[in-house]
Amino acid sequence: MDSSHLGFFGDSIQTSRGNVMQTIAYGRSEILVLDHTADFGIVVRSPDLAVLFEDAAGYMMQMMVVPLEEGVGRDFLIEVKAADLEDLMVRWLGEILYNLEGEGQIVTSVRIEAISPGFLSAVVKRTPFDPKIHEILCEIKAVTYHQIEVHEQGDHWESRIIFDL
Repeated sequence: MDSSHLGFFGDSIQTSRGNVMQTIAYGRSEILVLDHTADFGIVVRSPDLAVLFEDAAGYMMQMMVVPLEEGVGRDFLIEVKAADLEDLMVRWLGEILYNLEGEGQIVTSVRIEAISPGFLSAVVKRTPFDPKIHEILCEIKAVTYHQIEVHEQGDHWESRIIFDL
């Protein structure tokens, strides 16, 4: 089987855009890292919608900062309103990115409290970024709307996300 046919929970899929460079198990999800010109793309596959949003945020932070000590820090509430699930994913990840870039806070864990197509409420744990301890691995400028997808597919949820580097 070549890299454009990868299974999730035993199913075979054909990727429609971007070649899969790597498949990673993360949290309760599967992350497909996409080869995307000048940007960085992932496909996240999760058993439910809340886990999809939790693991997309967690993996994005793991791509950006080391060491990332899970669950360390203080609780912080994030609420996001959006037009639909795609808009919600972009705005949600944008909030996580803003915590690091704008607030100097590393999000170390995420717990979705409520989610619907137009609203998300989550409690995250944050800890201050310390350049003596932490290293930036990858600077993400933005979470883009380019090729954004969030949908239910059979027995799982899936999202395609492209980051501007």
